[in-house]
Amino acid sequence: MIVEYSNRDGLRLTDPEDFRKFKVLLKGAFGTTRPYIDGLIFVDDDNALVGLEVVPALAGTAASVQWRSRFDEMVAAASKHGWIDADSNAIRAHVERQD
Repeated sequence: MIVEYSNRDGLRLTDPEDFRKFKVLLKGAFGTTRPYIDGLIFVDDDNALVGLEVVPALAGTAASVQWRSRFDEMVAAASKHGWIDADSNAIRAHVERQD
């Protein structure tokens, strides 16, 4: 599951059925800058927090009852690893950049 951002397309979710991998992909010439993106909080250059309500919203019609159940399982597993930030109600994701 990839939370992808570009200036052209905005924020979108790709690979919504891949619950084993989760990352943020910045597409475009951002360099090491951290653009303001509603629903994301950059922790540092390599990590961001993605609001737990953002992912299902981006999934749109793909967010069926079954999809939501699998997403909740992913969040529970992430919580066991300390990857959920309770204060911001967000899940930690690795940030990758693609020019």
